[in-house]
Amino acid sequence: MNFEQLIQVCEQAHNYLQEAAVSTVNQSLTIRNWLLGYHIVEYEQSGSDRAKYGDQLLSVIAKDLKNKDIKGLSKRNLHYFCQFYLMYPKAGQLVANMNLPKQIVQAVTAQSEIIQETADKPGVDPKLLISSLSFTHIIELMGEKDPTKRVFYEVQAIKGNWSVRELKRQMESLLYERTGLSTDKTGLILDVNKQAEPLTPIGVMRDPYIFEFVGLEPKEKYAESELEDALINHLQVFLLELGKGFCFESRQKRLTIDGEYFYVDLVFYHRILKCLILIDLKTRKFKHTDAGQMNFYLNYYRDNEIAEGDNPPVGIVLCTDKKSSTVKYATGSLDNQLFVSRYQVELPTVKELKEFIKRDIKMLGGS
Repeated sequence: MNFEQLIQVCEQAHNYLQEAAVSTVNQSLTIRNWLLGYHIVEYEQSGSDRAKYGDQLLSVIAKDLKNKDIKGLSKRNLHYFCQFYLMYPKAGQLVANMNLPKQIVQAVTAQSEIIQETADKPGVDPKLLISSLSFTHIIELMGEKDPTKRVFYEVQAIKGNWSVRELKRQMESLLYERTGLSTDKTGLILDVNKQAEPLTPIGVMRDPYIFEFVGLEPKEKYAESELEDALINHLQVFLLELGKGFCFESRQKRLTIDGEYFYVDLVFYHRILKCLILIDLKTRKFKHTDAGQMNFYLNYYRDNEIAEGDNPPVGIVLCTDKKSSTVKYATGSLDNQLFVSRYQVELPTVKELKEFIKRDIKMLGGS
């Protein structure tokens, strides 16, 4: 063996085992999600005390699992898992044959006749689907309600080794319809795959679902610059030191909406106002799209994250450049004037926030 061969064999060993490791983690994650969906749906249908939780079941499950320090099991994700079980029941064939603890799979095995009833329905073999695509792919696929179209995209995503972004791109560009209208269907698909963004082990490893499944914090998107990162650090301390009721909850809070990831820079709970405070910071001038983005976050939080007895969430957008500072408060759809007046008293003033921005930019060398 010469030196070039040594390097080549090291590269091959690394790539092969890295891909195998990623595939194993991804399959385990996807199977876990199916199992959770299965057990939740079955509980909803026949749980002895299910009426006690009613429509709040997923919220209660998410809260209890979070208290057990299990990451990534938000109400929205649990909904995806239930949808996954209902749309892909044949995956139970794979689960039933795995060497899992008896108490986890015995119910699935007992329902094998129901799973078998779906065996003749169109769809990719569940083993191939789960071994080839990430759960984020599956979320995209579940957005297609037409079973025939969904199977088409399953097949093409696997054959073309598409990334999630590529799958989404082709679904949005109506590849199914374009293929149906094309006289050279094979040629069209070949052209698409030549230009497609491929799925890579690194791409899969960066999936936030993978990070959370293995107990890590997702790091795919942090601050837009070192300056912004430093400002967020200082802002977190600044608000806590104000002593006005801010309780830190999360930084770079990831929201998963329709298979896409969005990040809120800082999330606090205000114990006096009894509401969540969302903060987004930009190292540039304020743009009208910033208000729209914050309103988007507020609407999501109001529908999915607030607890019983909480007031609607409040958003603060901080925007700055080297010449000026702008602070924008967003109150979503608040119509309680008493509450609006109260939060204006309890939250830091616009002047305080402007002074904070100017002082910290200068201190951090951004002037």
